[in-house]
Amino acid sequence: MSRLFVISGVTGMTGNELVRQILTDDSNDHIIGFDNFFASSIDTIADHINDERLEFFEYDINNDSQMREIGDKASSLSGLYDEIIYINCAAIVHTEHFYHVNETFETNVLGMKSFLDQAIRVGAGKYINCSTSEVYSMNSWNENGGVRESDFITMSNAEHSQRTSYATGKLMTEFFIKDAVDEGRILGCSIRFANVYSKDERYPKHIIPFIIRSFRDSGKVILLENSRKNRRTFLNNYDSCSAVLALVNTDSALDGTIYNVATDEEISIIDLARLCASKMGIEYPVIEFSGYRQSDPERRLLSTEKIRTRTQWSAVVDLNKGLDECIKSYLSGDKK
Repeated sequence: MSRLFVISGVTGMTGNELVRQILTDDSNDHIIGFDNFFASSIDTIADHINDERLEFFEYDINNDSQMREIGDKASSLSGLYDEIIYINCAAIVHTEHFYHVNETFETNVLGMKSFLDQAIRVGAGKYINCSTSEVYSMNSWNENGGVRESDFITMSNAEHSQRTSYATGKLMTEFFIKDAVDEGRILGCSIRFANVYSKDERYPKHIIPFIIRSFRDSGKVILLENSRKNRRTFLNNYDSCSAVLALVNTDSALDGTIYNVATDEEISIIDLARLCASKMGIEYPVIEFSGYRQSDPERRLLSTEKIRTRTQWSAVVDLNKGLDECIKSYLSGDKK
């Protein structure tokens, strides 16, 4: 069986790892991938850029003419493959952009909807929508094994934090895919990822690369005041992408609903910083605090029973191994 994948944000954290997991040595699959390098670089797919099974375009999901070209390309190749699968990884996602309402709306909502419409128009059989656990907002933890997809959501509002515009937009995309599946136009689902990290992340926007690079560059780390209390689970990018493909390969799971993808290795942000320092040989790490983020839940713990039951997926990279990989990568001198 051969499959044609069309992937937005293909050089981003999720997209570039999907390339590696799809284009294995014995794969007959083909990828049409595009990215505008908002928070990434062509370097992330350097190992496959000359692979004839990958066609890369430096395109923007918000550019209508470029997206028409992607759709036309997918249509022209559709007869050569048994199945067409769209995966939307494009997103205004990094913390510093959470508060930018126009940008998050344009890319995360309008861009996603346009990409979904294109998938249906070209005859794709499946669409995977990468959403976020940010939608759980102020109700992101419970004592019964973590928040389930069916639990009611308690979100912040504009009076408390514009940050929630990001989560609200992602929540809207989940309704788009649910509606399309319910109407029989395509198979698909949405995935609410926990805090994803990767040894290949180019820019230090997320907490793990930020901590490691801070210790590397200055011998100390400055955390937000929230970090005195906050606890999180962290999902290695290998596992987040294997979950995407587990769902792609399980038609019965593509019912338009939502899947949490996370681990249950909860750790405080302070302990995370101390663990990174220890692995870097820093015996007495300097940890300072400055700044405060509004409407930031103290804990986030997601139940993954649904995806584990329906697809047999489970995370295989624990935090200890994942941090070792990140530290080795960030200390190698290849990443600024």
